[in-house]
Amino acid sequence: MLNQVEVKHLSKAYSYRKLFTDINVIVPDRSVFVVLGHNGAGKTTFLRILCGLIPATSGEVLFTLDGKSLSPREKRAQIGLVSPDLELYGELTAVENLEFFSGVRGLPFTLDRAREILEMVGLKGRGNDYVGTYSSGMKQRMKYAYALLHDPYILVLDEPTTNLDEKGVALVDSVIRRQREKGIVIMATNEPREVSYADKTLSLA
Repeated sequence: MLNQVEVKHLSKAYSYRKLFTDINVIVPDRSVFVVLGHNGAGKTTFLRILCGLIPATSGEVLFTLDGKSLSPREKRAQIGLVSPDLELYGELTAVENLEFFSGVRGLPFTLDRAREILEMVGLKGRGNDYVGTYSSGMKQRMKYAYALLHDPYILVLDEPTTNLDEKGVALVDSVIRRQREKGIVIMATNEPREVSYADKTLSLA
């Protein structure tokens, strides 16, 4: 069955400033798509449009899963996002954060699933600690826990290894490899190591 993300004639402008114009690309199943560009070129904006967080000026983004074109609501259910803009709740524990995010997504929550995800991102044994006490690297790992909680088909990563040490970078490697085996990875980065993951790239001027 056909699985892909298709970007058709996508443009975005703020007032008189054009970020990008008439972008057309197809991201196939089981691939990594990397968006490149200098700071301010529109990489994060492009990802936000893909995720349905902000509108495009023109054009559209189509998600096809098992041959079916998804509605906006269905699209959001298939996306896991790791972004500097993602807010965690420091006054809650890691487990409580995951329970809250599960509720927001309308997912059933189990402690076993929370522990499984936390172990997956290298936070085993830290589930009852308040997120406000976490280091910046631990908070980045926690964002991966949130993104992977619902086992998304499309994983969207904005600067994926920000604040991560060597072990954290290795974690991202393993996450990307697993995701590529079952779905799609879309990321914005200028890091040569991360660009090397790409099956296809888009350079924003």
